[in-house]
Amino acid sequence: MKTWNLYLSGEIHTDWREQIEAGCKAAGLPVAISSPVTHHEASDDCGVAILGEEPNKFWHDHKGAQINAIRTRTLIQEADVVIVRFGEKYKQWNAAFDAGFASALGKPSIIIHQPEHAHALKEVDASALAVTQTADEVVEILRYVIQGELKGYTDQAQAAE
Repeated sequence: MKTWNLYLSGEIHTDWREQIEAGCKAAGLPVAISSPVTHHEASDDCGVAILGEEPNKFWHDHKGAQINAIRTRTLIQEADVVIVRFGEKYKQWNAAFDAGFASALGKPSIIIHQPEHAHALKEVDASALAVTQTADEVVEILRYVIQGELKGYTDQAQAAE
């Protein structure tokens, strides 16, 4: 049976990644999960920590963004499904970029956000194959896609092997 590679991008201030991972495990889904570095300070400072200090904040951020892009680009390219969560408090420009990159590569994506962000994210939503509000909805989409199972239906399709 195929192991599906999931890339989880987006906000880092809640446990949504852990919820998806736990839900996939409980559902017995054959998935491997990856994500960007979610330690905020390490992600911001990796460039200067490795390559040397920068007096100009632009170049400080630029170094870090380039190093982080090595991980992000590689893992999105390897992903079967890209899942992007937009949080309620912060604007995740990097998440929008990841969603666009996934779309440009033709990667299926699932977007998670609250209804109040629908207008701001309309272009991101339009490129996604599903737009959800919860981690549970994501897990149910994955259960259906991977195993052909839909809760409440007794005549289930057999999972492709």
